[in-house]
Amino acid sequence: MGTFDLVVVGDANPDVLIAGAPAVPAYGQTETLVRAGTLALGGSAAIVAHGAARLGLATALVSVVGRDSAGSFVLDTLASAGVDVSRVTRHDEEPTALTVCLGGPDGDRAILTATGALASFDPRELPRARHVHAASYFLQPRLAGRLTGLFRDARDLGATTSLDTNHDPSGRWNLAPGLLGACDYALPNESEALALSRTGSVAQAMAALAGSGTTPVVKRGRDGAVALTEGGVVTARSHPVDPVDTVGAGDSFDAGFLAGLLDGGDLTRALALGCACGALSTGAAGGTAAQPAWEQALAFARQGHEEGR
Repeated sequence: MGTFDLVVVGDANPDVLIAGAPAVPAYGQTETLVRAGTLALGGSAAIVAHGAARLGLATALVSVVGRDSAGSFVLDTLASAGVDVSRVTRHDEEPTALTVCLGGPDGDRAILTATGALASFDPRELPRARHVHAASYFLQPRLAGRLTGLFRDARDLGATTSLDTNHDPSGRWNLAPGLLGACDYALPNESEALALSRTGSVAQAMAALAGSGTTPVVKRGRDGAVALTEGGVVTARSHPVDPVDTVGAGDSFDAGFLAGLLDGGDLTRALALGCACGALSTGAAGGTAAQPAWEQALAFARQGHEEGR
């Protein structure tokens, strides 16, 4: 394929989702029964790519998996959704990354990740695309060191760029110099925005991130999303839903937001589509099972807009 609508670069792995986990699992070889368990596609980048393909974008994922059954599961799931996986390499020695998500009784969750092959993921170039998105920056140190150059190369070829850093397990939240300046859109959630900017409010965080040369788009869960542009603040409401599982909702937001941008570039509409896709994705366990198609996302975004008047 010549030029994709969207190239996503980053993590791909299975998620093992446990519902009804105790706040502190019992050790001592004790077996604890839980409410449910689900095997699903995981990894922020993979979930974004899957959601974008569901929305009709010609999408490719650039990632790495191992030569194991977990890697085959990831590739088969993505390919079945229409994602081009020809740029996903298979590591000969390291295993596919794996995440176990423990959903507690209060709706909170603990996330345990073995990065496996992701630690050595070091893409030298990306296929041509209208937009390049990167995810899980802090889980992939070699990608992190190369991402500024990859973004600049993509922009030189006419692409726009975006980054969802996701959580930093180290707690340091340090980005490479110049990275945000090569990034058209930064897509953190609220807590990530505060950590990245080292500020105490969303308004301060957006101002700090915008000062680095990017357009910050902050995901606020039930409170929707907010962006800061040269023209001022742009907001979108989130249509209320009764969530089954919120895993991957932020990644589905990213897919909807990027699809909206690529379908005309209107930021307000893109935010609304992102909120719609994020909300709809919570309707089933795992990050991809309830991701919407384009017409469903559009209808849900319109409904939320009309009810918010």
